[in-house]
Amino acid sequence: MRAGVVELRDSPDAFAGSPTVVDWLSGCEPGSSRVRARAVLGSTLPGIGGRPLSSEAHLPAPLVISIRLATGEYERWLGRQVPLLKADLRRKHERMRADPFSLLRATFYRWVQWHDELLTDLHQMPEVLAVGDLHLENFGTWRDAEGRLVWGINDFDEAATLPFPNDLVRLATSGALARAMRRLRLRVRDVCEAVLLGYRDGLESGGESFVLDDKHGWLRRTAMNDLRDPVRFWRKLRGRATEPARVPHAVRAALIALLPPGTEALRIVHRVAGLGSLGRPRFLALGRWRHGWIAREARPLAASAVQWARALPGRSPAYQVLLTRSIRTPDPFVRVEGRWLLRRLAPDCARIELESLPKRYDEYRLLHAMGWETANIHLASRRPAALLASLKRLGSDWLPHAVERMAAALREDWEAWRSA
Repeated sequence: MRAGVVELRDSPDAFAGSPTVVDWLSGCEPGSSRVRARAVLGSTLPGIGGRPLSSEAHLPAPLVISIRLATGEYERWLGRQVPLLKADLRRKHERMRADPFSLLRATFYRWVQWHDELLTDLHQMPEVLAVGDLHLENFGTWRDAEGRLVWGINDFDEAATLPFPNDLVRLATSGALARAMRRLRLRVRDVCEAVLLGYRDGLESGGESFVLDDKHGWLRRTAMNDLRDPVRFWRKLRGRATEPARVPHAVRAALIALLPPGTEALRIVHRVAGLGSLGRPRFLALGRWRHGWIAREARPLAASAVQWARALPGRSPAYQVLLTRSIRTPDPFVRVEGRWLLRRLAPDCARIELESLPKRYDEYRLLHAMGWETANIHLASRRPAALLASLKRLGSDWLPHAVERMAAALREDWEAWRSA
């Protein structure tokens, strides 16, 4: 039996009061109909791959335990690999109450459980070394060895072997959740179309990384706008650095080795950042060099939550594999040393949050680029022809249907989490 799986026997009205999924994803006010999300899906949507669901054929009654029990079990499992900070875990749990998008970012372990329960039609698709925890805010910029600005997927903390549609469904679902929060204007169907078209175009091209110096001017203007101002960046970074941290000797030495000689006013502090990895220790080396601020970060890596959700034997993190094998122009300051990830932090070497994007930008084009970048990663472990053939077999509507199923499950989890 998989980790965290039991049979539930909910009362028929256990989820009474929830808005319909169709109302919620459209961003409209909830209608008067109050039914369980899986009943809405079962009675109104065709199945994945074009197979319709009859009015009696609801989604399978979930075998997944509650979000709170799953979170407790996962954190106990994770705590056997890396030390966990209770204060940061409390921050994470509170931020999970904010909205379904935050819950998605924070709970990849839960995503795997729902993926395995609800998207069984996709389980036979070719497997790739996937990003796993992909979403709209897992993209950023960095500088390569020549100083060129590069855009792409920001981290691979949850990289694991998964059917290739997983990353596409998760990315598009994050777009659906962002739309429901009015942080994205694109319709859900257009989000899915842009992601799929970008993914297909990336595969057909054989992959190409996004170097922003002489190409992709629109993306450079989108990524590097006034909201990523260096003064604001350093003020925010210094403001979130807390008391001096007790740092393992090897980690301290690795951080110092990444700094240029002559770094002054150096201090190594605890950093509170991220959401999926919030709760794990982060160490920030912050100092001044040649009259300006510089920073390096170290944080521990653990096995992917896929190992927990599927009760698989422990495996080493696959972060380094994707760094070196995918179609990527690398950041020379990002490296894996043992079980620690080291990286440079700077205004143009950081994750891009939705709030930092300009008020007006081409959302469709950005989602297309995200789909293309996903193909760049999958090409590390599969030939494009096999993925393109499988994509064709899935048909035209599989992604919106998969997104709606997963968004419904996430909505249920969020409502349960915030009401407990």
